[in-house]
Amino acid sequence: MARRTRAEMMDETRRKLLASARAAFADKGFFETSMDDLTSEVGLTRGALYHHFGDKKGLFAAVVDQIDAEMAARARSFAEGEGTMWGALLAEGGAYIEMALDPEVQRIVLRDGPAVLGDPARWPSQNRCLDATREAVEQLRTYGVLRPVNIEAASRLLNGAALNAALWIASCDDPSAMLPKAQEAFRMLSEGLLAEDRPSANGRAQGWPG
Repeated sequence: MARRTRAEMMDETRRKLLASARAAFADKGFFETSMDDLTSEVGLTRGALYHHFGDKKGLFAAVVDQIDAEMAARARSFAEGEGTMWGALLAEGGAYIEMALDPEVQRIVLRDGPAVLGDPARWPSQNRCLDATREAVEQLRTYGVLRPVNIEAASRLLNGAALNAALWIASCDDPSAMLPKAQEAFRMLSEGLLAEDRPSANGRAQGWPG
């Protein structure tokens, strides 16, 4: 058997720490998870955690980034059956909001995430999603599907609407009951941007919050 390179061993250590942390943060939450919870289960030391992520908060940020990226990919998959770019954009937004029902997403990304990492609008994962939303809005406005709205303003408000709906669902007393109400309100708010005499916009949206 060929010996593994140092880079391969470091990558394996990083993956083990991420998997262990993801399980621990989902089970106990950030504040109740100890350093030993993050390392002992996978036979690693605190030194390995410090080397790869700096500290517990750094590891948590990496887990949030990982899950948020997965959420974006899952949301995009919901748009595959849509026939228009606008329909795809709405489908992705609705799917992102619905993921707030997932216990792992609720606890790690939508509850502990803002408490530990601050404003989600500043997270790298959310900024990547904003870039994708901006691209889709620019195309839709170019095609005449949207009113002549400011692209940056519309992108940030659409992105923020889906994100804040998800945050609300995750923190309310009855998430399942509130989900359809949040999705309907999101759709109605979004449709306010549509031009009255709009053409059909074929193609795919390139992204949504996530």
